[in-house]
Amino acid sequence: MQLSETALGRATLARQLLLGREDVPVPAAVRRIAVLQAQEPASPYLALWNRVAGFDPADLDEAFASGAVVRATLVRITLHAVHRDDWAPFHRAVTDPLRRSRLGDRRFAPARLTASQADEVRDALLAFTAEPRTQDEILGELGRLLDEERAPAAWFALRTLAPLHHVPTGPPWSYSPRARRYRSGAPTAANSAPSGDDPATVHLLRRYLAAFGPASEADFAQFTMLRRRFTGPAVAALRDDLVVAEGPDGTELLDLPDAPRPDPETPAPARLLGMWDSVALAHRDRRRILPEAHRAHVIRRNGDTLPMLLVDGRVVGVWRATDEGIDAAAFEPLPRAAWSALEAEAAALRVFLADRDPAVYRRYRHWWDKLPADDVRRLTD
Repeated sequence: MQLSETALGRATLARQLLLGREDVPVPAAVRRIAVLQAQEPASPYLALWNRVAGFDPADLDEAFASGAVVRATLVRITLHAVHRDDWAPFHRAVTDPLRRSRLGDRRFAPARLTASQADEVRDALLAFTAEPRTQDEILGELGRLLDEERAPAAWFALRTLAPLHHVPTGPPWSYSPRARRYRSGAPTAANSAPSGDDPATVHLLRRYLAAFGPASEADFAQFTMLRRRFTGPAVAALRDDLVVAEGPDGTELLDLPDAPRPDPETPAPARLLGMWDSVALAHRDRRRILPEAHRAHVIRRNGDTLPMLLVDGRVVGVWRATDEGIDAAAFEPLPRAAWSALEAEAAALRVFLADRDPAVYRRYRHWWDKLPADDVRRLTD
């Protein structure tokens, strides 16, 4: 198979439930799309609103409360929401980048712990967090285990490295950055880092392709931050179960044989995607969804990935919500039909946000005035 950028985009959108909202329970939807970026508490809700027919945010509240969906630090060392059956192998698979990023960081140095000592403190922390604990309670326990001076540096590493779940703290989006609570998950983080053909890494690769394929090994590495000594053996272990395609530039792309690969002419509806939506972040080569000309405007230098306008399967601009309404900034001329579709989506989004946070993502508005938009307009009041 030789696949164009449009064909790749349609394949990813189909797997991400973005070619049409589907009537599927929330936990099943989360499992199908693999991961929901959760760096901002509202983003998993916006992701599912864009994908699930008749989505009720209370259903995600319940899934978080019951543990059917777990919020934790995972791929790319950022917060994600995943199905509970995926959390343990995902965490196991990304143990190596989690350890390297934290135990090798200068902010960990004041803890004065070797890697093996950090594992011992981690195990004690997991025992302490068998019940939900606040950050202050955890710092107090680390102060008892070490001392008050070393505790913050140890917590810097362990809050990411240790297999901890974030515990819901309340409305509007189940989690508050100002009132965090943590509970230990299953003890999946073994003292030794997993190997590339570890079943967890192979599981993560299979789930990645199901949700974001067809994709290259480099795409998988970008998504996970795993090094080649992990991605290579995982690809080799799974290769006999895969089909191979050729990307528009000749790159080898891997895929599951029965995964959807729609006709490139399949219509793609307009959507208002939330911040850090994974469709813009899951590949090294993001042109299947995000044109290179728009990339720097959407993904800012500090990593902020702005709320995106999706038209005909491509990111064409960004949006913001204010108390007055929803505004759009397009980076290219759009036909009248596209603006009409965006207005309809914005009207529905305005209703969706009304009872929770009408001006969602307000602290990121400072980017708005820095955008080189061709067309800025109010979509709905």
